[in-house]
Amino acid sequence: MDLETVKSRVHELQEQLTRYNHEYHVLDNPSVPDAEYDRLMKELIDLETQYPQFRTADSPSQRVGGTILDAFQKVEHQTPMLSLGNAFDEQDLRDFDRRIRQAVGEDFSYVCELKIDGLAVSLRYEDGYFVQGATRGDGTIGEDITENLKTIRAIPLRISDSFSIEVRGEAYMPKHSFESLNKAKEERGEMLFANPRNAAAGSLRQLDPKIAATRNLSIYVYAIADAGSTGVESHSEGLDLLDTLGFKTNKERRKCGTIEDVLAYIEEWQVKRPDLSYDIDGIVIKVDSFEQQAELGTTVKSPRWAIAYKFPAEEVVTKLLDIELSVGRTGVVTPTAILEPVQVAGTTVQRASLHNEDLIREKDIHIGDYVVIKKAGDIIPEVVNVIAEKRTGKEQEFHMPTHCPECESELVRLEGEVALRCINPSCPAQIREGLIHFVSRNAMNIDGLGEKVITQLFKEELIKDVADLYTLTKDQLVQLERMGEKSADNLVAAIDKSKENSLEKLLFGLGIRHVGAKAAKTLAQHFETMDKLTKATYDELVAINEIGDKMADAIVTYFSQDEVMTLIEELAEHGVNMTYKGPKLVAASDSDSYFAGKTVVLTGKLEQLSRNDAKAQVEALGGKVTGSVSKKTDLVVAGEDAGSKLTKAQELEIEVWDEERLLQELNK
Repeated sequence: MDLETVKSRVHELQEQLTRYNHEYHVLDNPSVPDAEYDRLMKELIDLETQYPQFRTADSPSQRVGGTILDAFQKVEHQTPMLSLGNAFDEQDLRDFDRRIRQAVGEDFSYVCELKIDGLAVSLRYEDGYFVQGATRGDGTIGEDITENLKTIRAIPLRISDSFSIEVRGEAYMPKHSFESLNKAKEERGEMLFANPRNAAAGSLRQLDPKIAATRNLSIYVYAIADAGSTGVESHSEGLDLLDTLGFKTNKERRKCGTIEDVLAYIEEWQVKRPDLSYDIDGIVIKVDSFEQQAELGTTVKSPRWAIAYKFPAEEVVTKLLDIELSVGRTGVVTPTAILEPVQVAGTTVQRASLHNEDLIREKDIHIGDYVVIKKAGDIIPEVVNVIAEKRTGKEQEFHMPTHCPECESELVRLEGEVALRCINPSCPAQIREGLIHFVSRNAMNIDGLGEKVITQLFKEELIKDVADLYTLTKDQLVQLERMGEKSADNLVAAIDKSKENSLEKLLFGLGIRHVGAKAAKTLAQHFETMDKLTKATYDELVAINEIGDKMADAIVTYFSQDEVMTLIEELAEHGVNMTYKGPKLVAASDSDSYFAGKTVVLTGKLEQLSRNDAKAQVEALGGKVTGSVSKKTDLVVAGEDAGSKLTKAQELEIEVWDEERLLQELNK
């Protein structure tokens, strides 16, 4: 064949196979037998191998698995992937409904969807082409698993419109794929996956995409990350748009006008759940209108306009063999039940937290008891109750110790707390757990420095506090078990890179009592340097919005300790950054900016600024950026292809700027 004929045939095969793939994996309505699909795919691969100049990024041949990766790169989500609050019974749902009605009135509707039990992922498309896929991670930072996601045939490599769009979905392993995978693993004598969710997550975190390609995963796409930019005005309209673009959405969704309709939907799917070809663990309920979603807003972790109803947990009976004690980074001593292994909700459970001595007394738990176990939210094992009638008299009553199981220091119970606590700052367990927290993703995010490596380093006395991490050398690291030269090089580089983190990462990593990630950022924005924060008084701290009495007390107490100040000096000497690198926080009352105290909406495509940059700069000048236009909106910035938000702003006679006007104000 001449080149023009080859090019034409390659294009024809690509179009044909893309259509067949959509029919089979999205529409569930194949028009050709598998053998015919496989024959055409082989022809395409052969032609593209011989004539690589005609291979395209969206060719169906690109799903077979690409280059083996050394590691997954980190990806920052442009729009955070928030988790959902949970409801476990009818009263939780009615309380949720009451809060919605109090906030937006009676004129609203819900959309109910099946909660797929899989792995949440984000898919980004530019000009219609799939360019990046990532895991949820901590909601802000995920991992780039693009090559593995390309192997999922239900994910279009090119959508039907030249949109630049980011969508969210749940990748999952169908039940039949899970059964086939475990059967093959059993025949090879390999360890089996506990459930389809674990199998899906494990498949998408393979460094070799060819492995993921053999796992027959699928996906349901359930949301557009910034749906307002597409012109749709509700979640249900967004799902319909996803359908027209070629995505696979779950057709079992239902629009519900009342909470009674929601409860009926839940009852229906509790009965039908076993008949599905995939696992679900609950129902997701969302307020449909984007304008009402914006009015309801979000907390740090979850939206106020959505909730996940979790199906009642499976309960099983097993024997409690022993109670072990562990010491956390804050010194709290936690008892853990050691159980005879038992299957609960698809996984083998051998341990369950007993939280504290009061709970053990309240439930009258003895070592040797038969107990009822369930997973709270289908995730965390807990002891529900004791089966007292099965006692033989050989069971042993449990008593919490008076001294720390790690350092033998006397345990104390602080006023207002139920937990026993070791207050010895030199307790090895607290130091070890503090180190693990310091390197974690939300803190200093030192890739490759997990719990096992920290434990080894601590055991070998190579580190005694977090400052020692910055003195580690490659020669020391290669002596550790399963630590090769390349891994040691990567770890030294990751430790060195962490020195550049903004101040809030360090503050959270230090583990100051009551100071979480959000409070750490608030403190970093307000004080800007570690030096200023260490000198802050109680009154200065409580004057900051979101910093309460307990937190202020804890911060002042923490920085009053000589050993803490010595540690901070050592970190600074090792080159760890002690300043805030993000946009400066400006209170509306302290700013003479136009944006101070104003509510701003960004819509359409901006040419010189990314949406995130524009939002950060406006907020740094005291403004508030929201996702929808309402009577409370003060300003709309309209870029290219601005749609319904611009129209609504004009109807409400709200001031509208273009990007040039925005830049003029930002640069004053």
